[in-house]
Amino acid sequence: MKRKPPINLPLAAIVGEGLLSRLSFGVIGFTLPLYAYHMGLSLTQIGILTSLNSIAALALKPLIGWAADRFGLKRTFLVAICLRSLVSLLLGFAAVPWELYAIRTLHGLSMSMRDPSANALIAENGGEKSVASAFAWYQTARTVASSVSKALAGILLTLTATNFSLTFFVAFALSALPLLVVLFFVKEPATEKGLSACPPTTLIVMPRQEGAMPSTPEVQKRPSLMPFIGFGFLVSSTAEMLSGLFPILATEYAGLSKGQAGMIYALSVVVTVFSGPIFGWLSDHVSRKLVLAVRSFANTFSSLMYVALPTFIGIGAAKTVDDMGKAAFRPAWGALMAQVSGYDRKTRARTMSLLSMGEDAGGVCAPILAGFLWSTWGIGVLMGARVVLAIVTEGYAFTVARSPGAGRSRLAQRSKLHPGPNPMEGIRLSSTQDGKVLQMRSG
Repeated sequence: MKRKPPINLPLAAIVGEGLLSRLSFGVIGFTLPLYAYHMGLSLTQIGILTSLNSIAALALKPLIGWAADRFGLKRTFLVAICLRSLVSLLLGFAAVPWELYAIRTLHGLSMSMRDPSANALIAENGGEKSVASAFAWYQTARTVASSVSKALAGILLTLTATNFSLTFFVAFALSALPLLVVLFFVKEPATEKGLSACPPTTLIVMPRQEGAMPSTPEVQKRPSLMPFIGFGFLVSSTAEMLSGLFPILATEYAGLSKGQAGMIYALSVVVTVFSGPIFGWLSDHVSRKLVLAVRSFANTFSSLMYVALPTFIGIGAAKTVDDMGKAAFRPAWGALMAQVSGYDRKTRARTMSLLSMGEDAGGVCAPILAGFLWSTWGIGVLMGARVVLAIVTEGYAFTVARSPGAGRSRLAQRSKLHPGPNPMEGIRLSSTQDGKVLQMRSG
C-alpha cells in the first residue's frame, strides 16, 4: 500500500505558479497605465486599455474551455503560461499605442486559457474533502503576490529612473519561472474510463431497496449552470465595486495621505494570509453556507463603516473586514465550481470557463456602476446599493449552495432506510437520451 506523500506536489506547483503569475501581473498592472500615460493616452483610453484583457477573456472563455477539455488541461495551462510570458516580453518592446492594445488583447487570450485549466487542475488535485482549502491557498498566494507586486513595481521604477522596458522584462522573468515546475510536477488528469468515455449520457443509479426492483430509477443530472453563473456575477459585483475606487475613497473622501492608504493595503495582506486558509478549512469541514454568510456580512458591514467612519482607523478597519469577505468567498466558490464541474469530468474545463464568466462579468460591470453611482448621487448611494446587493446575494447564495448533490443526498438517505439486499445494488446504467443502454458497471 502506497503511503500518501506529505506534500501534494501538483497542487504546490499550481499554487507556486499562481504566486509568480500574480507577481508578474501586478507589476504589469501598476506599470502599464503609467507607460500608457507617458505615451500620451488619455484617461479614458487608459481605462479601455486596462479593461481590454478582461473583456477579451470573457469573450473567449467558452471556446477555450472546450479546447482545454479537447487537448488537455495541463497542455492548455502550459500554453497559457507561455503566452502570458510573451505578453510581458512584448511590452518591453512596445513603442506605439496600438501595440499596447494588441498585446493587452493577447493577455486576455492567455487569461481565457489559464483560468479554466488552473481551476480544473485544482479541482482534480485538491482532494474531495479539502478542495476548498486548496482554492483558499491558491487565492491566498495570488492575493499576497498582488499586493507585494505593486510595491515591487514602484521600487523598480524608482531604482531604474522610470525605465519601463526593464520593469516589463522583470515581469517576464517572474512569469516564465514556474514553467518548468508545472511541466515536471503537474500531471494531466486521467479521464474516467467507461462512463466519461461515452457520448453525453444520463447516469441512472438503482437505489438499494427491499423486495422488488423500483419502477422508476433515480436520475443523476448535472444541475443547470445559469444559477451558478448568476451567483458568481452577484458576488464578484459586490467584491469588485470598490477595487478601483479605494485609493480615491481613502485620499479624497477620508482625507488620508497616500502613505496611510499604502499602509492599509499592507494590512490587507496580513489579513488574507491568515483568514484565507481558515475559511477554506471551515468550508471543507464545517459549513459552506456559514462561510458564504461571512462574506455577505463583511460586504454589508464594511460598506456602512466606509461612510460612518472616514478616518484612518475606520477606513483601515472597513478595508480589513472587506478583504475578509473576499477571502471567505474564494474557497467556497472554488469548492462549488469543483462540485458542479465534477458531474462530468470530461467537460470540466468547459464548465469552469462558463462558471467563471459570471465572475468576470461582475468584475467588469461593477466598477463602472460604482463610478456612475458615486459621481451622480454620492458615496452614500453607492454604499447603500452595495449593501442591498450584498443582502440579495446572500439570499441567492443559500439557494445555490444547496443545489448540487441534492440528488445524491436523497439516494444516500434511501439506502439507509432500505438496507435490505438488492441484486442490482451498485449497478450503474449509462444511457443516451434515446434510452439505449450503452454499458453497465458495478459501483
